[in-house]
Amino acid sequence: MQDTSRSNPPVAAALTLAAAAFVAGTTLLAKALGTEALGPPIHPLQISHGRFLFALLTILIFVAVTRPRLSRPNVRLHILRSCLGWGGVTLMFAAAAFIPLSDATAISFLNPVFCMMLAIPVLGERVGRVRWAAALIALLGAAILTRPGGSAVELGAFLALGAAMLFGAELIAIKRLSGFEAPVQILLINNIFGLCIATVAALFVWATPTPAQWAALAALGVLMAAAQACFVNAMARADASFVAPFFYAALVFAALYDLLAFGVWPDGVSVAGALVILAGAGLLAWREALVGKRVQ
Repeated sequence: MQDTSRSNPPVAAALTLAAAAFVAGTTLLAKALGTEALGPPIHPLQISHGRFLFALLTILIFVAVTRPRLSRPNVRLHILRSCLGWGGVTLMFAAAAFIPLSDATAISFLNPVFCMMLAIPVLGERVGRVRWAAALIALLGAAILTRPGGSAVELGAFLALGAAMLFGAELIAIKRLSGFEAPVQILLINNIFGLCIATVAALFVWATPTPAQWAALAALGVLMAAAQACFVNAMARADASFVAPFFYAALVFAALYDLLAFGVWPDGVSVAGALVILAGAGLLAWREALVGKRVQ
């Protein structure tokens, strides 16, 4: 239930829109780094390393200033969550080099669908017909975006689909952690473990970035940390069912960034697939809102 003492839907909406813009910005930077826009392409594993490195530095500065109260963490669950998050981020950054940003972003919206599916065996949740219908609609949208027959586009779509699956599994771990630990602690530990994993992986593909690429990696990490901070604060000021639809604006931001930076216009398949995924995700969010009201 939302804490009415901090409830502020307009601010929550603004924070969620900012988070959406920041997340789309990280995908844009990943695409620039993974192509030849800023120099020789950087491997997705190295881009992921930069994301965790500079996000952690940003969070450490915040922690040093605010000095939040930390509790004893669930180390094993944090490691699992960090592995899932690192894998999802890496696949997402790899997908951005192959497909339009709007396609990659749309497919990423499948993560709550995979979270719902995993919640059945992991959390013992029951899923009704409406939720299954929403999941099937969203998956149909993803099938449209795979564009069977085009090798490069198909590969990018499946990379994004793999990212969505890992993000969905990560949501399960976050649900478990959020019941015992503060959001700042979860973000801090996630980025510490994520950086350790990313550093080991990046050693095998390391190439010295150009100054422009270092700047892009730093901006990517800062934007990711800012997006997480905005979203956490938005969730503290409004119900999840109110906040979630505003995050779909990331699709608009991604398409706009892709157009301005790379001159990529969304085609009919992109628009159709995105609309079908949004329809499924919207139906799932509506159903979750109804269930939430009955519980309150």
